[in-house]
Amino acid sequence: MTDTSGRAEKGPASASPPPATSGLHESAMAELDRSIDALPSASQRRLYRSMLDTVAHLVAEETEVIDLKVADTALAEMADAFRVFQPLRKRLKVTIFGSARTQPDNPAYRQARALAAAMAGAGWMVVTGAGPGIMAAGMEGAGRDLSVGVNIRLPHEQGANRFIDQDPKLVEMRYFFTRKLMLLKESDGFVVLPGGFGTLDEGFELLTLLQTGKATPAPMVMLDVPGGTYWEGWSEFLAQEVEPAGLVSPDDRAFFIITDEVADATSELLGFYRNYRSCRWVGDLLVLRMAVAPDESQLADLNQRFADIVETGSIRRIEALAPERSDNDVVDLPRLGLRFNKRDYGRLRLLIDAVNGLVDG
Repeated sequence: MTDTSGRAEKGPASASPPPATSGLHESAMAELDRSIDALPSASQRRLYRSMLDTVAHLVAEETEVIDLKVADTALAEMADAFRVFQPLRKRLKVTIFGSARTQPDNPAYRQARALAAAMAGAGWMVVTGAGPGIMAAGMEGAGRDLSVGVNIRLPHEQGANRFIDQDPKLVEMRYFFTRKLMLLKESDGFVVLPGGFGTLDEGFELLTLLQTGKATPAPMVMLDVPGGTYWEGWSEFLAQEVEPAGLVSPDDRAFFIITDEVADATSELLGFYRNYRSCRWVGDLLVLRMAVAPDESQLADLNQRFADIVETGSIRRIEALAPERSDNDVVDLPRLGLRFNKRDYGRLRLLIDAVNGLVDG
């Protein structure tokens, strides 16, 4: 006999035999323990154990089914996305945001298509939400081979666009927050075209992450149609309402550029990695990795210009540190180390621009 949830209804405790699956459960857990112990990475072992501890906590708290469904679905969606993106991790990627309502005859569609084609021509992959409008434009421009889609399932909109439908590089998601995580986490540059609430939400989320240091520094382009005023109007709102109230810093404008030229957008995205390659925290030291290190004169100039964001000491050339060597984390690249104040991320972006300025464009 079963109840409405499909679970077996229990009789008196004295008449209940041991669950038939208990041995299977114990065997599966033992096998899981062995699999985790066999992993070569101490970090992986620690994190898997932490995830199991979280599940145990949910059990102990008798978490409600509706909450478990959210956690289960979110984890499954992220695992699926990780599977798709893992073999692409070494490829440079640009995420394009924009309205699903944009029609193919709209200038914004043509801008997105041209931008995607230009970035694909430079060897980058293009990531979009996989739906219609600007998302389809990006994938049309990049071509199927260089496109990655992270689609949201909505009852009132069609599925994935024809440029990515049925492709193994397509992920289908139920939740906006898991989708947004993957669109932001996996890319090395971002382009936002005119759009509605969803597009603005994605753009503001990215700016928030860059401003607070929760996202790795990356180039961001607000791309308008030729002669358009969408982003200029938004910029005026910042200048007239937000900045005077002290709600954002003028230096935060370093996170993005506004342009209606595809060539300028492409130059911004590619130029960000002209010399700068990546960064990493090692303890309280921020490490910037680059292709060409500054000479003594250039290093002195960087220290003079950016002393305000260094808590103690100075910006200095360093070798790969022990945690970087342990992870084989681009140990061959020259490095700068600084004790960044973890506050002025707009100024940090300007420092990266200065590092890029060390080499010819």
